[in-house]
Amino acid sequence: MFRKKTATQPYDKETQQPVIRASICNGEQVIGFKEKGTGKFTEVSLIRSRKDLEKFLETYGVAESDIKKEW
Repeated sequence: MFRKKTATQPYDKETQQPVIRASICNGEQVIGFKEKGTGKFTEVSLIRSRKDLEKFLETYGVAESDIKKEW
């Protein structure tokens, strides 16, 4: 199986907040960035395992403590 390469989206620390959106119903978690001014969420990746989260942290240079979790 071939994985589709995705372009890394730029992350602006001044205007965006890293956020994990978690579903209350099924526990699915999606990580992305939320615009501080408008609240618009841009999905980056589905988190299926700890490895997916670590890849996100490495790719964007984000500390895990900087990520906000929303339900």
